[in-house]
Amino acid sequence: MKFTCEKSLLVNALSVASRTVAQKSAISALEGIYVRAGMHLYISGYNLETGITVTVPADISETGACVMPARLFFDIIRKLPDDEVSVTVDQETFKVSIRGGISSFTITAMTAEDYPELPDVEYENAIKLPQRELRDLISGTIFSTSEDKSRRPIFTGCLIEVTNESIAMVAVDGYRLAMRCYFPEEPTERTVKFVAPAAALKEVEKILGDTDEPASFTLGRKHILFEMGGVTLVCRILEGDFGDWRQFVPVNNPILLTANRSKLMATIDRCGLLISEKIKSPVRCKFGENTADFRTSTTIGEAHDVCDMAGDGQDLEIGFNCRYLLDALKAVPTDEVVLELSNGLSPIVLTPCDKSGKFAYMVLPVRLKAE
Repeated sequence: MKFTCEKSLLVNALSVASRTVAQKSAISALEGIYVRAGMHLYISGYNLETGITVTVPADISETGACVMPARLFFDIIRKLPDDEVSVTVDQETFKVSIRGGISSFTITAMTAEDYPELPDVEYENAIKLPQRELRDLISGTIFSTSEDKSRRPIFTGCLIEVTNESIAMVAVDGYRLAMRCYFPEEPTERTVKFVAPAAALKEVEKILGDTDEPASFTLGRKHILFEMGGVTLVCRILEGDFGDWRQFVPVNNPILLTANRSKLMATIDRCGLLISEKIKSPVRCKFGENTADFRTSTTIGEAHDVCDMAGDGQDLEIGFNCRYLLDALKAVPTDEVVLELSNGLSPIVLTPCDKSGKFAYMVLPVRLKAE
């Protein structure tokens, strides 16, 4: 195998593919990075759960494949002079010659025969959307996934629902819910539902750019394939019953208040200064007419702040987890947001002012002690 490639392109490819290289594995080849020169140069990392393959433009003189020592190969390429890199692999001895400018290295690779094949997912019926829209779906929900794999492992992923008119992503962790929805200009002509693991979606989010360039995902029998430019990521879908998330989100709430998102975040953030992992306490909020009164009391001290809102809160008093509500507000993509409330024991629901259905965030209340 022999190829020549721009150093910067190879460094970027190795950086992305290395994210899914197994740290420790019974299959030693998975601790390396798979390099294959064929029609193009392909760089892959795989940990049996998630695999990333990056296609790199290169001048290929001889085809072949091998498994490079991941960390060492990446460090060598990264520290070579900024120029073209030439890599030659003897397919019998697997001695690797790396040259860049006046620098040269010789290392030893492994045979590619022991490297497991990445799951094969048919490219037919791919669902396409702009990269920034897919990135917004992920970043706007993934913070609400559960980290507890022992109780409900299905909630450690995000539900992706595709209808003819929309693509929605939903995450829940038992205390809060996050939903974002994208409405494509053209019908998807598909109806699918599956749960993708949060760990894989975090990698997809890092790869996606703030661009209208297309991204796509294709559902296989047990795997989901994401394609973003010259990068593909394949991961196993989570099995189990996610449930009907809509039945948990209260509708027709009698109290509707409109708030400026930035001002509300600043108010809650200030009241949360007295709260920490060791010192936990709910933020107590009383919604009045065109105003909301926030109070916190801990062993450190007390905090009080007020935020203007439009609407009548009917003197409703409710407690909530400060971080959960802040996380939801940070994910809201608009300057103004509607707070929907019913009573002190029902969730707070954040929805768009234009009733577009593009997002919904729900936070369960914390029971307050009598003052």
